[in-house]
Amino acid sequence: MSHRVAHWLKFSPICLLAILVAGSSVAADAAKPTLETFSWLAGHWRLQSGDRITEEQWMAPAGGLMVGMSRTVKAGKALEYELTLIRYEPNGEIAFVASPSKQTETTFRLASFTANEAVFENLAHDFPKKVVYSRQPDGSLLAYIEGPGRDGQLRRIDFHYQRVSASD
Repeated sequence: MSHRVAHWLKFSPICLLAILVAGSSVAADAAKPTLETFSWLAGHWRLQSGDRITEEQWMAPAGGLMVGMSRTVKAGKALEYELTLIRYEPNGEIAFVASPSKQTETTFRLASFTANEAVFENLAHDFPKKVVYSRQPDGSLLAYIEGPGRDGQLRRIDFHYQRVSASD
């Protein structure tokens, strides 16, 4: 074996590793979501069960955030409300921030995403630990919160929303 071939074989694993690492970081950056990834969430959503109506509205991404709000009304009386954000954190990551009625603000980091689903988590929070928004094939929205209940068992609360026009 020639000296040049031996020299190349000695360093080729390092070069190959460098190429693979460089390629994987480019692929990871290409897959990194932006707020526009979640623009399908923008709009007016409603869930009605008898005289109980829960509505959620999201503004389209602009200025580094999406602004949302929700309220639940039963028999003409507001039971609860929530102000929410999906925003960029100082480190560039995306987070969901919830400010429920009469509770302190909580931030959930984006744990996973696809073109149709966003999963946010805060494992240090009591309940919920997970907030999920999932666009369904029929155009509806499944949102749910999940975490341990008071009995320690997994508890999940689903919200099956339908898109409505702003005037509804």
